[in-house]
Amino acid sequence: MKQVAIIGIPILAASVFALTLVAKENQSTMKHTKLTELEKHVIEEKGTEKPFTGRFVHHKEEGTYTCKRCGEPLFQSNSKFDSHSGWPSFDDAIPGAVREVPDADGMRTEIVCAKCGAHLGHVFTGEGFTHKNTRHCVNSVSLDFAPKEVPKEVPKEVNDTPQQKIAIFAGGCFWGVQYHLDKAQGVISTTVGYIGGKTESPSYEAVCSHDTGHVEAVEVVYDTTKTSFEKLARLFFEIHDPTQLNRQGPDVGEQYKSAIFFKDEKQKEVAKKLIIELKEKGFNVVTELIPATTFWKAESYHQNYYENKKQEPYCHAKVERFN
Repeated sequence: MKQVAIIGIPILAASVFALTLVAKENQSTMKHTKLTELEKHVIEEKGTEKPFTGRFVHHKEEGTYTCKRCGEPLFQSNSKFDSHSGWPSFDDAIPGAVREVPDADGMRTEIVCAKCGAHLGHVFTGEGFTHKNTRHCVNSVSLDFAPKEVPKEVPKEVNDTPQQKIAIFAGGCFWGVQYHLDKAQGVISTTVGYIGGKTESPSYEAVCSHDTGHVEAVEVVYDTTKTSFEKLARLFFEIHDPTQLNRQGPDVGEQYKSAIFFKDEKQKEVAKKLIIELKEKGFNVVTELIPATTFWKAESYHQNYYENKKQEPYCHAKVERFN
């Protein structure tokens, strides 16, 4: 790639420089945590802490690693592994939280916080440490940590009334499903969470391990004077692909299955009718109809994810299937 020089310092071409300017512009509008001199050296001046000195090198607690400067969630503890490199290593990042940019040395790939541009470290591939074959090598001083949230009690059920009802839908990553259902006419509220498993108070890490049997789902509270279960179910079948078994796009696993967790026989019969209608149109629908059990609210950083990020879903888009 062509290089240019500014104030005598070689940097990569204009696109990278533009990204840096955007990051700096974003930084100026954010509230940042006050940093120590070492943290400034690493986060703002793109330095590196000494190996095996960071507090997260051998850290094993369950939870979420966040950006030290702006607090944005970056990595889940279940993606952390010991690479024996001297720095915390992760084989995956929270979608959209980390941005990759060419390093000024022209060889490596730098990783920065997508929200505030804080320098995190570098990403390497092809090393074979885990099946994902990726290592995000991160400075401990660039990170903070939020322990796993554990519900203190069984969640209180929202009560059905003649005017207010509940529906529970699962169709891949719950971020995208919530994004579309939350915008539907007559919807009072939506909550993302876990349902259908065999353990209490499941965490995101536990659900992703496939040991609990839970499914990512969205609980919808709606006004029966403005919409109906059938209207919401029709929308549900159009905002995800009901023909994909235990997956939705790039998200693969039983927790991403297509399912309606019905609250009563009426919901079940309506869902059956819609599935038959779709099959008659040639769609090989694999959506399961499952009696609703306890719905466990997901961690706070999962709620209204795309709204908070000011982004649109990457694997959920409305496709008309009933017309």
